[in-house]
Amino acid sequence: MSPNCRVLVLISGNGSNLQAIIDDCDDHLEAEIVGVVSNKPDAYGLIRAHQSEIDTSCVIVRKDEARSDYDARLKLAIDKYQPDLIVLAGFMRILSDEFVQGFEGRMINIHPSLLPKYTGLNTHQRAIDAKDTEHGASVHFVTPELDSGPIILQAKVPVYDEDTADTLADKVHQQEHAIYPMVVKWFSQNRLQMKDGKAFLDGKALEDMGYAAD
Repeated sequence: MSPNCRVLVLISGNGSNLQAIIDDCDDHLEAEIVGVVSNKPDAYGLIRAHQSEIDTSCVIVRKDEARSDYDARLKLAIDKYQPDLIVLAGFMRILSDEFVQGFEGRMINIHPSLLPKYTGLNTHQRAIDAKDTEHGASVHFVTPELDSGPIILQAKVPVYDEDTADTLADKVHQQEHAIYPMVVKWFSQNRLQMKDGKAFLDGKALEDMGYAAD
């Protein structure tokens, strides 16, 4: 995809992972964030985008709107930017199978757990409740099954007895900010792809748990 891989970021909130990717794109020329799309008009990530002079769009859910209708409007907003890669960075909305399939191999997500453990929400408290000794974050290709696409990269953090969901979240966020820009860079350098339901890096299929960055 290099040079000038066109990256579009979808957000719903603070946008800290968006900021990490913005900062990394400033350091290398393979990728350019061409737009940020939010389903929440008050998302702080939109301010981050404006501060970096990145174009933004809001696609807000209308009252009683069918998911298919919303996804059609979201697709129109995405297509405007003609992205090579779509990055979900805290986009808190489940996308339809048809929508996801339309961007297969070009959409990635970051999830705050060591997948396949703890899909869905409240991952930090669930890790503590299970008395896990390690926790972390996973970057994966997006497929129709929630949080179940081919894993690209994981990073681990230790879980201590004194950890709370908040302290664990802080540790995981630090790792997210390191690994998500790395995966975007791999894609922009044409090193990363998805085929036959698996993630490939430099032409080699990754293990089921992805490339582990301890």
